[in-house]
Amino acid sequence: MDIKQLLESITPDIYENLKTAIELGKWADGRKLDQEQKELCMQAVIAYEQMHVPAEERTGYIPPKSHSHCGGEGDVAEPEGEKPLKWQ
Repeated sequence: MDIKQLLESITPDIYENLKTAIELGKWADGRKLDQEQKELCMQAVIAYEQMHVPAEERTGYIPPKSHSHCGGEGDVAEPEGEKPLKWQ
């Protein structure tokens, strides 16, 4: 089985179990995850979310901040009190 087939075989239940294992640092039966298992579980969760979960619901999602420093089309924002550098 290649990695693509493995990732496609992850069900929502398996996904939730992987997330719980990462959060608690142990499997459901109480065995501790070693570092390699944590890394592999995180990779599987990220890959599953990329394929099945909207961006706004993914682990670690940070919504973009609105900003007002950009001007309209063709405008260049210049902070007050500063002047653009002019080369001679």
